[in-house]
Amino acid sequence: MHSYHPGLDDFAGEVVDFARRRMAADANELPLGHPRPPVELDAAAGVTITQKGLGASEALRLFREVLEPACLSVDHHRYLAFVPAAPSEVSILADLVVSACSIYAGSWLEGAGAVWAENQALRWLADLAGLPEEAGGVFVSGGTMGNLSALVAARATAASLTGRTQGWALVVGESAHSSIAAAAGVMGVELVTVPGERLTGERLAPVLAGAGDRAFAVVATAGSTNLGLVDDLASVAEVCRSQAVWLHVDGAYGGAALAAPSARHRFAGVEHADSFIVDPHKWLFAPFDACALLYRDPSLAKACHAQHADYLEVLYGAEWNPSDYAVHLSRRARGLPLWFSLAAYGAQAYADAVETCLRTARQAAELVRAAPHVELVLEPELSVVVLRRTGWRADDYRSWSLDLLRRGDGFAVPSAHEGEPILRLCIVNTRTTADDISVMLDSMR
Repeated sequence: MHSYHPGLDDFAGEVVDFARRRMAADANELPLGHPRPPVELDAAAGVTITQKGLGASEALRLFREVLEPACLSVDHHRYLAFVPAAPSEVSILADLVVSACSIYAGSWLEGAGAVWAENQALRWLADLAGLPEEAGGVFVSGGTMGNLSALVAARATAASLTGRTQGWALVVGESAHSSIAAAAGVMGVELVTVPGERLTGERLAPVLAGAGDRAFAVVATAGSTNLGLVDDLASVAEVCRSQAVWLHVDGAYGGAALAAPSARHRFAGVEHADSFIVDPHKWLFAPFDACALLYRDPSLAKACHAQHADYLEVLYGAEWNPSDYAVHLSRRARGLPLWFSLAAYGAQAYADAVETCLRTARQAAELVRAAPHVELVLEPELSVVVLRRTGWRADDYRSWSLDLLRRGDGFAVPSAHEGEPILRLCIVNTRTTADDISVMLDSMR
């Protein structure tokens, strides 16, 4: 298992050839994929874990011919469900390099070079958000872990200032991501929701006052997953500052739009955040999994997240241990593929790519407006386009979605807005064009 023998050269060539062909596939050549039930996979793959092994080439064949086609290609140009991904080619190849180098990136001692590069990428994001020079953080697995880690730091900070040990409340907007409620459940704190589609300072103020000193943090959303809306961050930040309450901004999906000059004004006020997240694996063209978690004052996070043990003593006092800034210890250098891509292509390429997605979203809205059988629900703020099909019920949307996927023509799933079923299209792939949107709209006639 742990020797590089001549046979592995052939297998390495097969792996690289497969990856190269996958990345080089024309948009129209890339299959969307289709999920298969377990009984079909059992029949197609057979027994794969054996005493003597199948051999590397046979395992790759099974993946290539049976398993990978049963997975959806979230980078497909007509995969517009949930929040897709579209990693750059350099970031994909860099992910292979990261794995091959077997880097442990939890401490400066063991991963100084990788951590330095990750911090360069974090600095770029902090600058986009207007956070101060001392801001810093870490890459974690996803928005759920990023939100939880930030809120744990917020509560610990509030506890150190007030002496309160229980009875905490977390104040959030109505459009907050489901991971916020999950974090509140894990932490055992009350979730107080401010009504309204968009969180504003005016709506927040009385709710926050009612929560009193139980409120340890407010969560604002910079690009809601369902509708793509950005909360009024400036007014929310003003209320939080007046009440000395931690402001966490969840930009897991939408925060990437800070890279686009045309959209940056929508995030006014994010520079006042005490913590902020954005997922590079969503709209910053990095592979799964990576969430950038930033703190205005990283020392507050370190005070509650740093783990202490006799065998970890050698790590204390290091330049920068990423394990000190989230709910984790072991971690891969998941921010390195983003750094590779940024270093290779440059920040301007990122601005151009995000602008491309924003432009496609505006074109999609125009197509909806021009089509007699669909209606635009909201004007897109970022790259989520929401629409309704005249006369359709929830079952109609579901049937259409499944049929579209069965044909391999695309993937979009229904959602809801104000109790009414809708369709949402999330565009984070520069290969997605107005023509793709037109095909999907035509299929709803």
